[in-house]
Order: sequence, then structure tokens, then C-alpha cells
Amino acid sequence: MQTIHVKKASTDGAERARPGPGRDLSPWLAGAATAVAGLGALLALTDSASPLRGPTALFFLLAAPAAAIAAPLGGLDPAARALVSLAGAVALDMLVAQGMLAVHRWSVPGGIAAVTVFSAAALLLVAVRRRRDRAARRRSR
Repeated sequence: MQTIHVKKASTDGAERARPGPGRDLSPWLAGAATAVAGLGALLALTDSASPLRGPTALFFLLAAPAAAIAAPLGGLDPAARALVSLAGAVALDMLVAQGMLAVHRWSVPGGIAAVTVFSAAALLLVAVRRRRDRAARRRSR
């Protein structure tokens, strides 16, 4: 029987990616996602005939409430946080659609506006809570 030796990765600094500015893409991806979601809301609210209206509006309807739900869940594992926020976003979209259908007021711009209001309110509550907690910590020092 023959033993196969596995070559260990070198700890030499030349082979590793250099840390520093320009290496983390998450702010760029977040900005791109925000731009696409904003474009989707704008196209849906203006009743544009663009072929991008459907996919970008759907992205907005999933991303806006998901971001609002994920904001207070910072302590969760990233995969669990993504799953919970996406499930919450789908649930919120369904509740908005069901409510609008129940009162016979269904419209695409109305649904976009309702989801925007709920998402903005949730993000505002998180921001107010974080600011209040930060002020309480400063006073306790």
C-alpha cells in the first residue's frame, strides 16, 4: 500500500490575496442590488412598458422586505438569516396581495407602494431602536 502525501498550502504572503481596500465586493453588490430594486419599483410605479419591468419589480418585492426583516437579525448565522428574511419577504408580499384582494383594491403600483411602506417602516423602527440603544450605552458609561 502506498501513502499519498498532500502538499500543504504555503503560508508565504506572496500566494495569498492581499487584504485591503478594493478587495471586498459586498458594498458594491449591495449597491447594485439597491439600484436594481429601485429601478424595479420605479418601472412598476410609472407603468413602463419595458421588458425589465417584471423581473426588476419582482426583485424589489423580494429584496425590500427581506432587507427590512434581515436588519434586526444580526445575531443569526448568515444562511439562517437569509432564509428567514426571504421567507418573511414572501409572507409579507402574500399578506399585502391578500389584503388588497380582500378589499377589491388590487393594483401593481398599490402593491409596490404597500410593500415599500411596510419595508420602510420596519427599517425605520430598527434604526430608531439602534440609536436609542446606542444613546443608552453612552449614558451608562
